[in-house]
Amino acid sequence: MIKEIIHNPMQLSQPSQQASRADLPIATDLLDTLSAHKENCVGMAANMIGQPKRIIAVAMGMTNVAMINPEIIAHSSPYETKEGCLSLTGQRPTRRFHQITVRFRNLDWQLTTLQLTDWVAEIVQHEVDHCNGVLI
Repeated sequence: MIKEIIHNPMQLSQPSQQASRADLPIATDLLDTLSAHKENCVGMAANMIGQPKRIIAVAMGMTNVAMINPEIIAHSSPYETKEGCLSLTGQRPTRRFHQITVRFRNLDWQLTTLQLTDWVAEIVQHEVDHCNGVLI
C-alpha cells in the first residue's frame, strides 16, 4: 500500500529498531511507495513512511529491492558529493564510498550479502543513514 511521506526532521532523526518477520508488510508498503515516487526517488527507508524499522527499498535498475536490517560491513574509496532526499528540501553535502558490502535479509528472510558500487552503493548508504537516524 502506498504510504504518506514523513517530512518531520525530529521523527526522521530517531534511530530505527531491528525488523522482524512480522514487519514484512512494511517492506511491501515501502516498495509500493518507492514505485509510486519513481519519478523523483531512488530509495526509501521505513521511517520515511512512519515505520521506525530497519528496512530500506532501493531502485536497482529495472527492479526495486527491499533490504531488511541492512548493515554495511565493508566500504572503500571515499568521495564527497551532494544528495537530495524526498523527505527534505534541497541538496546537502555528504561523504560516501564508491564500494560497499551490505548484508541484509531479503523478503524470504534469507541472509544476503551484496557488493555494490557507485550510484547504487550511494543510495544504500543514504538509506542506511536514515535507519541510523542520520539526515544529510
